[in-house]
Parts: sequence; C-alpha cells; structure tokens
Amino acid sequence: MKSLFFTEEHELFRSSLQDFFKAEVTPYINEWEKAGKVDRSVFRKMGEMGFLSLEVEEKYGGMGADFMYTTILCEELGRTGSGGFATTISAHSYLAMNYLVHAGSPFIKEKYLVPSVMGEKIGSLSMTEPFAGSDLRAIRTTAKLDGDYYIIDGSKTFISNGYYGDYTVAACKTASGISMIVIDLDAAGVSRSKLDKVGIRCSDTAELAFNGVKVPKENLLGEEGKGFYYMMESLQVERLTLAQSNIGLMQYALDITLQYISERSAFGKPINKLQVLRHRIADMATDIAAWKSFMNHTSYRLTQGEHVVKECSMLKLKTSDLVNKIVYECGQMFGGYGFMEEYPIGRIYRDVRVMPIYGGTSEIMKEIIAKIVIDKKSYKPVYKA
Repeated sequence: MKSLFFTEEHELFRSSLQDFFKAEVTPYINEWEKAGKVDRSVFRKMGEMGFLSLEVEEKYGGMGADFMYTTILCEELGRTGSGGFATTISAHSYLAMNYLVHAGSPFIKEKYLVPSVMGEKIGSLSMTEPFAGSDLRAIRTTAKLDGDYYIIDGSKTFISNGYYGDYTVAACKTASGISMIVIDLDAAGVSRSKLDKVGIRCSDTAELAFNGVKVPKENLLGEEGKGFYYMMESLQVERLTLAQSNIGLMQYALDITLQYISERSAFGKPINKLQVLRHRIADMATDIAAWKSFMNHTSYRLTQGEHVVKECSMLKLKTSDLVNKIVYECGQMFGGYGFMEEYPIGRIYRDVRVMPIYGGTSEIMKEIIAKIVIDKKSYKPVYKA
C-alpha cells in the first residue's frame, strides 16, 4: 500500500538503516551498556553512511534530505531496543548539531559541523543546571566578553555526551541576555564528572563545570541575547524526535513480546491463545498505530514549513506516558523472565522511565499545551531560512 508520507526512496533508506543497525549496533548493545558508553567507531561509521547529517546542507557534507528521513532514523533508533543508543545519537544530531545548522556562522560550521557530520567530533547540548532545569530563565552560567574571548563560569548537569564528547553548545548569561556558545570540552578550566544512571546506561551523562574557560567570541551561535529563543525553537524538534524514538521503542517491545508469547506455553497451549493477553496486545497495537499516525502527520507538516509547537508537545507528552505503559504491560507477559538481565525487556523497562523527564517534563508539556489551547498563545519561528 502506498504511504501518504513516505516515498520509495524513504523506504529504501529505512531498509539500509535497519541493515546497518542489525550489523553494527544490536550485537554490541549489552557490551556498551556495561562500558557506559557507545563506541566512537559507530559515529564514524554512521558519518560515512550519511546517517548523522540527513538535513545538513551538502556543502557541509550532509545529505540535504527532508525531515521525513529524520522521522525514519529516529523511529529506527528506537527499534534497536536501546534507549541509551538512541539518546547518544539524538543528542549529537538533533540537540548539538541542530543549533550549528540553524544558527552557526560559516566559521562555526567549518570548525564543528563538518567534523560532526563525519562522526569525528561528538557534540552535546548544555542547558540544564543544578538550579535551572525546566526554568531555563534561571540559568546562572555566565559568559563575560573580555576582548576577543568570552570567559565562562558555571556548571551544567544531566548532559548527554558530556563526558566522552568533544564540544558542547552551552546556554550562558551574557550582557545581552541568554546566549548560545560552543565550548570545547578539552579546554582549560572545563571539568567533567560522569553520572551514574538507573537506565539508558550506554548514553554517557555528565556534570560539567566551567572555571574561567576562555572561548573565542567567534564561537557565539547566532546573535547574543537570542539564546532563549533559539532554545525554544530547537526544543520542538528535540521533542518530536524523542516521540519518534518512543514509537520505535514501543514497536520493538511489542515485537519481542509477540515472539515470546508465541513460544511460551501454559495450560497446554501457547500463551498467545489466552484471551486476556490477546486483548492486551490488541490495545497496545491500536495505541501504537494511532500515535504513529499522528507522529507521521506532524513530521510531514514540519517538512511543509508549519510551526507545530502544540503537536510536538502533545506527542512528547503522550508517547512518553504510553511507552512506559506498553513496556510495563509487555514485561508482565514475560513473567519472571521479564525481571532478568538476559531479556531485553528488563533493560527497556529501566530506560523508558526517563522519557517523561528529559527533553521537557510531562508537566511542562501540559503547561505549553494549556497556554496554546486556553490562553491562545502563539509561537513564531525564530530561525530564518
């Protein structure tokens, strides 16, 4: 059946991506979980395939593809069954690189975007602070201009790719307001502490401290004082890509559960013949199909230049809840084996708990939606084409 949103080229891309993940990712997930990081070689391999640069202009080494390719990539990241791997790649491509693409000067793009496209440099985004999580206006990290340099002091926490990465796009208070500045993580005055998480363990997460870090003023992204607006714009893409990964992860959980209940017998027959389980499966398959349809439609509207803040927030809110519900239900069908490390459903159960928290908590998503629906607040694009 012909797809409303995906062409034959899109589906060929999906097939090549699935083949790549099957060969280069899924065999190593348990190894990366134990190591607490994804091997850097995967970034280079994905860079060579163009998987890290789908929407980047061709002159900077990218594919110049439409956002529906990103939709496929993020869904398939989820279908690897590793929330940690999905977070690692998304934090690089759709958090750090997104700012470089839309607000970076030619200097920034040559220095950071080009090697990021090839997987030679790994990026992160630094917004959250110990005293500024959802309230981004409360950021305390400062960047004071001193001649040709910004002097940066402060700290950031819960930074994906912050420990093993090469640079971070940091939100800092400048004389004109919040600004976004690219900081090399090996610069003098930068210190990193690795955080120990409950789930998504192969996604390295760090606390960063900046003590008199000198950063060339050319590392400013876009205009000084516009950082808050850049964050508000980029957060919508971040939330949509998280929803896409959630959809893929739900489908992965359902797939492995369908396989398990077809092989497991009780009372003289496979347990997939038990009505109570069959009806739960029917509910889960219906929920996944409904939210996938909404996700694809929203992604397509984004490719058409529409500003879909409300829909991105709705998707982030509801798919984060649903992936937790579905993984819980699937784990129940595994019985005691669902609590064993050797079964991936247990790892997924730990991974999905963070979904209603990062990228904007569910409570923040509800407030954004309420402002649009009740207060009639509108959000306008910041980046110029």
